[in-house]
Amino acid sequence: MRLYVGNLSYKFTDAGLNEAFAPFGDVASANVVMDRETNRSKGFGFVDMPDDGAAQAAIDALNGQPLAGRNLVVNKARPRAAR
Repeated sequence: MRLYVGNLSYKFTDAGLNEAFAPFGDVASANVVMDRETNRSKGFGFVDMPDDGAAQAAIDALNGQPLAGRNLVVNKARPRAAR
């Protein structure tokens, strides 16, 4: 299941995101979205977890919880809208 993780600290890295979700199960990938021009975090990212049960446990545990000074928004990612 692909998870959207919002309201991340701008100092957060891919490794930090992976570390935050690893206690809930296997993390296939964790990516913080970066601005192409400034190379600074946009404050959100995506985590892919192969086990839907583990992904739901991560949502239940982390949504609304403080991490690096900000309350996370964690939910199932929606498909990207057509441009």
